[in-house]
Amino acid sequence: MEDPIQLKDEGNTYFQANDYENAIQSYTNALKLSKDKKLLGILYRNRAACYLKKENYAQAASDASRAIDIDASDIKALYRRCQALEKVGKLDQAFKDVQRCATIEPKNQTFLETLRRLGSEIQEKLKVQFSTDSRVKQMFEILLDEETDKEKREKAANNLIVLAREDAGAERIFQNNGINLLMELIKTKNPEMILAAIRTFSGMCTGHKARATAILHLIGIEKICSIMAIDHEEIALATCNLFQTICDSLSGEDKKEHGNEEALVLDTTKDLKAILLALLEMLISQKVSSHGRDQALNLLSKNVPRTDVRSPDNSKTLFTIDHGLKKILKVAGQLVDLPDHLPMTENTQLIASILLNKLYDDLRCDPERDNFRVTCEEYVTGKFDPNNMEKNLHAIQTVSGLLQGPFDVGNKIAGLTGVMEMMVALCGSDREIDQLVAVEALIHASTKMSKATFIITNGVSLLKDIYKKTKNEKIKIRALVGLCKLGSAGGDDYALRQFAEGSTEKLAKQCRKWLCNPNIDVRTRKWAVEGLAYLTMDADVKDDFVEDEPALQAMFELTKSTDKTILYAVASTLVNCTNSYDKKEIMPELVQLAKFSKQHVPEQHPKDKKDFIEKRVKRLLKAGVISALTCMVKADSAILTDPTKELLARVFLALSEDPKDRGIIVAQGGGKALIPLALEGTELGKTRASHALAKIAATSNPEIAFPGERIYEVIRPLVSLLSTDKDGLQNFDSLLALTNLSGMTEKLRLKILKEKALPEIENYMFEDHEQIRQAATECMCNLVLCKDVQENYMADGNDKLKLLVLLCAEDDVKLQIAAAGALAMLTAAQKKLCTKLTTVTTQWLEILQRLCLHDRPEIQHRGFVIVYNMITADKDLAKTLIESEMLEILSVIGKQPDNPKRQPMIDAARSCLVAAMDYGLIKPFS
Repeated sequence: MEDPIQLKDEGNTYFQANDYENAIQSYTNALKLSKDKKLLGILYRNRAACYLKKENYAQAASDASRAIDIDASDIKALYRRCQALEKVGKLDQAFKDVQRCATIEPKNQTFLETLRRLGSEIQEKLKVQFSTDSRVKQMFEILLDEETDKEKREKAANNLIVLAREDAGAERIFQNNGINLLMELIKTKNPEMILAAIRTFSGMCTGHKARATAILHLIGIEKICSIMAIDHEEIALATCNLFQTICDSLSGEDKKEHGNEEALVLDTTKDLKAILLALLEMLISQKVSSHGRDQALNLLSKNVPRTDVRSPDNSKTLFTIDHGLKKILKVAGQLVDLPDHLPMTENTQLIASILLNKLYDDLRCDPERDNFRVTCEEYVTGKFDPNNMEKNLHAIQTVSGLLQGPFDVGNKIAGLTGVMEMMVALCGSDREIDQLVAVEALIHASTKMSKATFIITNGVSLLKDIYKKTKNEKIKIRALVGLCKLGSAGGDDYALRQFAEGSTEKLAKQCRKWLCNPNIDVRTRKWAVEGLAYLTMDADVKDDFVEDEPALQAMFELTKSTDKTILYAVASTLVNCTNSYDKKEIMPELVQLAKFSKQHVPEQHPKDKKDFIEKRVKRLLKAGVISALTCMVKADSAILTDPTKELLARVFLALSEDPKDRGIIVAQGGGKALIPLALEGTELGKTRASHALAKIAATSNPEIAFPGERIYEVIRPLVSLLSTDKDGLQNFDSLLALTNLSGMTEKLRLKILKEKALPEIENYMFEDHEQIRQAATECMCNLVLCKDVQENYMADGNDKLKLLVLLCAEDDVKLQIAAAGALAMLTAAQKKLCTKLTTVTTQWLEILQRLCLHDRPEIQHRGFVIVYNMITADKDLAKTLIESEMLEILSVIGKQPDNPKRQPMIDAARSCLVAAMDYGLIKPFS
C-alpha cells in the first residue's frame, strides 16, 4: 500500500512542475488512504490550489471548504476559497473569507489589498444593483400605467428588452418579480406591450439553462402556445423566437457560460418533449391563427431533424413521426376553399411539405422509411369515402403535399389502386374545387418524369381535354402548367421537343398574358410562373420572355407578395433564362461515335449560345432582377429551402460574370444578399454563391459592396474556394478577392489568417498555372504586413523566403512586382530577414542585381528598397553588397538627373549610397 505522505510530496512535485492533472491525481489517491485529519486538511487545500490553476472554481471552493471544516483557521484554505468565490461572482462570501484572513494576519499586505479591492467592488456592484433595480421598477410602472403617453411607454419597453439581453440585467428583472409583471403586460392585450414582454423573456432565457427552465415552468408551455396562436404576425414570430431561445438554452445549443451554473444539473429532456408535443397539438387546433401555425411548423423544422447527419441519434424525428405525422399530413391536406378549414397563410402547406421532407430525409434505415410510408398510406386511403367528396378531396390534396415533400413517398401513394382513378374522376367533375385539386395533383405527380409513367401515358390527353373544354381561368392556367411540365421533358435538348414547332411559344405567350393580368388573383398568377419555369427550358421562349419587360416586372412583383411558395418557380425560370444550370460537356469524338451507331445526340439551340445568354443577362439586370433576388433571399428560412438557395446562387453567379455588371449588383444590395447564400445551403449552392462573392470582391470596393461588419463575413466563403477540390477559376477569383481585402486593414488580414487561409495561399505560390501563382503572390504581398506572417518567414526549417527570392527571378512582370514588393516589406519590417535572405540561395546577389537593372521602374524601385534595407540592417552585409557590382549599379542610377517618372527609383538608389557613406564604406565624389 502506498504512503499518503509520499503521495502528497509527489503531488507537490507535480504542482511545482505545473502538471496540475497529475498533482490532482496524487492528492486524490492520498485522500483515499489517509485517516489523519491534519493531513486531510493539507491535501484538500493543496487540491484546491490545483483546481484554481485549472480554473475549475466550483471544485476549488468545495475542496477549500472541506479543509476549513477540518481547521477553521487554515489561512491558506480560507484565501483559496476567497479566490474561487470571487471568480464565480460571490463577492460577499469571498469578502468574509479574506476578512478572516486579515484578522489572523493583520499585517499581510496581500490580504489587506484583496480586502480593499473586494470592498470597493461590492460597493460598486450594490450601487449598480440598486440603480438597476430602481430602473426595472420604474420601467414596469411606466409600462403598466395606461395613462402614460405612447412614446414614453415604447421607450421603457425598448429599455427593458435591452436590459434583458445583459446577464446582470436579466437576473435583476428575474429577482424583482419580473415574470409576474411581464405577464401583467401580456394581459393588457395591447400588441406593443405583448411584444415587449415576449422579447424581454427571450433576452432573459438566452444562454441560461436554469433561468430558461424556471421561466418555462412559471409561464407554462400552454400559455406560451396560446400567445403564439394570436392572430398577429409579429407576436407569432416573437413567440417563436422565445421558444427557439428556450430550446437552445435547454439543449445546450447556446454555448454561453454563466458563472458556476455548470455545477447545476438540470434534466431538460421532459421539457423539450413537452414543447414538441405542444407544437404538434397546435398544428391541428382550430384556435391557432395562420401565423401561429406557420411558426409551429418552422420550430418543428428547425429543432426536430438532426443538424449533423453523422450523429446516429434521430430519436426526435422518430418521436415526431409517432406522435405527429398524421397531424402534419392533416395540415398538408387542407383546402382553404372549403368551410371549416384550419386557418392558414399562403405558405402553410408548403412549409408542411418541407417539414415532411426533412423528417423523411432524417430517417436512417429502410424499416423507419417503411413505417413513414405506411402511416402516410393509411392516412390517405383512410380518407377515401364514396359518399363524402370532401374527404376524397382532402386525400388527394394530402398526396399533393407529399409529392411536394418526400416525392418517393407521394409517388408510391399516387400509384396505389384508386388514387389515380380518383384524380381522373375529379378532373371530370363539374365543381371548380374538384378540378383544381385534381389538376394540381397531376402537376405535382409529373415532377420526376422518369417515375411518372402514368402521367406521361395519360396526362397530356387528359390535360389538353381540360384546357380546351373549361372556361374557368383558374383551371385553364393549371392545366396549361401541367402541359408545360410534360412538354419540357427534353430539357434544353433542341432535338427532343415534345410539342409541335411553335406550340411552346404559344403556351408561353398565354402564361405571360396571365402573369401580367392584375385582375387574376395571386394564387392563379403564381401558376403562370410555374408554367414559365418549365417552358423557359426552350431557348425561343426564354428569349421572348426577357424581351417582355412588363412580364418580367410582374414576376418580380410576385416575389415581393406574402405568398412565398412562388420562390422556387421564379428561381427556376431565372436559372433557365441565364443558362446557369449544369451542362454536360460533350466530347466531339463521342458525338461522331453516337452518330455512327445511330444514337441520339443532344443538340444546342442557336439561341443558347454565349452572345444570346449575355444579352438575356443584360435585359434581366435592366428589368431589376437584383432587387427581386435580394427580396427572395430575405424570405422565411423554412420557405427558402436549400435547393431554392442553390438556384438563386447560380443566377447571381451568371449575373456577375461580366465585371461591368458588378456595380449594378452592388448598388442594388446583391453583395449583402449573397453572404447568407454562401454560408448556408447545399455544397454546390454555397460554392456558386462564394464564387459570385469572389468576383464582386475582386473588382469592387469591398467597403461599399459589404458595408459594416458584413465585410468580415465574406472571408470564410472566399477561403472555402481555395480548397483543392475547387476548380482553377474559383481558386483564381478567390485569390484576387482576398488580395483586395488584405490590402485594406490589419483586422481583415488577421481574419484571413484566422480562417487558416495562409497555408492554402502559400501552396498556390508553387502552382504551375501562371495567373494563379501570380494572384497568390500578390495576396501574400499584402499579407506580409501582418506580424504573424513575418514570424512565419523568420522561422527556421521552411523555404518560404527562398520561394519569394526565386519568384523575383521569374520572367512574368506582375509576378516579379508582387514577389519583390513582398520581399521589400519583409526586409523593412524584420532586419533578421536581411541576413537570412543571403543564406536561402547562392543566387541571391545575382537576382537582386537583375531586379535593380530591370527595364521596369517599379521593379527597379523594389530592388533598391531591398538593397537599402539590407545595407541599413548590417554593416557586414552592406560591405558585401558594396564590394560587388551593386555599387556600380547604384552609382549609375544615383547620378541620373531627376525624372518624375523614375524619381522613386533614383531616390532609393541615392539613399543606398548615403547609407554606405555613413558606414565609411565609400567616400563622397568630389
